Amino acid sequence: MSIKKIISLGLLVFIPISVAAEKMEWGALTVFITAAIAIVPLAIWLSTATEEVAVISGPSIGALLNAFFGNATELIISLVALKAGLIDIVKASITGTIISNLLLVMGLSMFLGGLRYKEQEFKPVVARVNGSTMTLAVVAIVLPATVISTSNVVDSLSISRLSTTVAIVMIAVYLMTLLFSLKTHSYLYEVGVVELEGEGEAHAEKPNLLLWIGVLLVATIGVAFESEIFVGAVEEATAGLGLTPLFTGVILLPLVGGAAEYVTAVTVALKNNMDLSVSVAMGSSLLVALLVAPMLVLVGQAIGQPMDLNFNLFEVIAVVIAVAVANLISLDGRSNWLEGVLLLATYIVLGAAFYFHPA
Repeated sequence: MSIKKIISLGLLVFIPISVAAEKMEWGALTVFITAAIAIVPLAIWLSTATEEVAVISGPSIGALLNAFFGNATELIISLVALKAGLIDIVKASITGTIISNLLLVMGLSMFLGGLRYKEQEFKPVVARVNGSTMTLAVVAIVLPATVISTSNVVDSLSISRLSTTVAIVMIAVYLMTLLFSLKTHSYLYEVGVVELEGEGEAHAEKPNLLLWIGVLLVATIGVAFESEIFVGAVEEATAGLGLTPLFTGVILLPLVGGAAEYVTAVTVALKNNMDLSVSVAMGSSLLVALLVAPMLVLVGQAIGQPMDLNFNLFEVIAVVIAVAVANLISLDGRSNWLEGVLLLATYIVLGAAFYFHPA
């Protein structure tokens, strides 16, 4: 049995423990920790179910499923937090997910893969396309903060309208990236198709579609349920630990919601499939920046929560640094353990800066 399966099965015990912790009032910190751990196996099962359905449905539909369900856990947690009015934490989790995918996930993959293989290769053209698209996402994140910092007075309505306009453009760009990767230039992304086909051949018999759709639905409901418990305790628990909402959103929430991506990216890197590992890391960042963030803006305005794209200036700088470092390291289409160390070191430095930031 693989490590991924052991983790996904063993940690399920924390679901009833987290429920008991909340109902029996064991304290906010206990509820926070147990709910966070319970989300991890649910996120892995959600990711696994998406992959299995993708194997059955074929490369095109499978790619679409991965595109929309790839960061479902982060989206669900953010929606629950948004509904609860934790807008600062939601914003921080957006930037934190981008940073963690580009630096932590890709850094771990390159480091651990580099320890097993002297040098690993991946398609530089895919990295360039993803890097260019991420640059647009950075512009969209930087712009509202720049408007405010360069103006004497900017009313909240103007920021809201600017955020809505930018959100619509970002969603349109994401749809164009799907058209590019799935239709007009799908040959550039054949690594994902090959991997899916390889997984399909590994099965003794074709996976049961209804079973895995059921797992997908149950895992989604489970993540939503645990997210309610998690978000309900997050403010009190983190305040008790002396953690700011900024650090909680940027560092802690992505670690909980992105567990499935971490396991997948590192696992395929250890199998010398750096193409897929880089695609998972950069693709998840793109999904969050171009789809999850704008969706949260539109949903927030629809439910009366003033969500916008006016990020903390320090968050903006951190995202710019993460994108710049990740692009520089990935452009040559080769990786080794030292480049992984550089990405991880950048993440640790940024994490320390967020920890000591007084916001």
